[in-house]
Amino acid sequence: MRFYHLQQLATSVMIISILSACTVTPSRYKIHQDVAPSRLPSANEVKNIKPLNIPYSRGGNKDYTVRGISYQVRDTHHNYQQSGIASWYGSKFHGHLTSNGEIYDMYGLSAAHKSLPIPSFAKITNLDNNKHTIVRINDRGPFHPQRLIDLSYGAAFKLGVLEHGTANVKIESITVDNGDAAPLRVKRGCNIQLLALTNKAAIEQERLAVMRHYNQPAHIQQRGKIYRLKLGPITNLTQCELLHKKVLINYPKAFIKSL
Repeated sequence: MRFYHLQQLATSVMIISILSACTVTPSRYKIHQDVAPSRLPSANEVKNIKPLNIPYSRGGNKDYTVRGISYQVRDTHHNYQQSGIASWYGSKFHGHLTSNGEIYDMYGLSAAHKSLPIPSFAKITNLDNNKHTIVRINDRGPFHPQRLIDLSYGAAFKLGVLEHGTANVKIESITVDNGDAAPLRVKRGCNIQLLALTNKAAIEQERLAVMRHYNQPAHIQQRGKIYRLKLGPITNLTQCELLHKKVLINYPKAFIKSL
């Protein structure tokens, strides 16, 4: 009798296990793998966009961590320029929310970037064919160590990226006529991050050099195995901007972080 009950229990457990294995965990996206849409963008969908002078959004502009890697969001897009590899994203994310709460339209001219504040605007030049366009940065990504920016399907089409899937591009932030497309988010002053290294001795030596060169305090902030060299704190916004322009000569990736 005891053996019969054990058989019943084992059968019940097996049925539950089978049902559990067949259960699909709800996903944010309807498809698992990203794919290209069934049609190309229309001429109207990839019509040139005009950069606007708008404030940065409340959402999507805080430092964040993805897959164990921490990312720092810049306080301004001002003077940003960098070259690297661009990829694109399409149907899987179409119609879903971007990092700042906008609706992703894969046929439009937008892009995802790891650290540029959103929304902001940038000129993207395909260095492989010299085609260029302006995009609206409104999302985060690509979270791939070898990729610099993720273009919308429309932007990738306009830049001639679709044929190979990736391209070497140059990103140049856009400044609107009356200044930045959004003011610096500096309230109590700022630090200017100059560089990040894994060698503590080397960055300490660099700290002493920049203090002498710029006649400003400098400190090192450690996060995991990364040591970040920051100039500051600087309490005056105008001084932050002026000093930032100076350090870009020697540290082209330097950016402002508000206190």
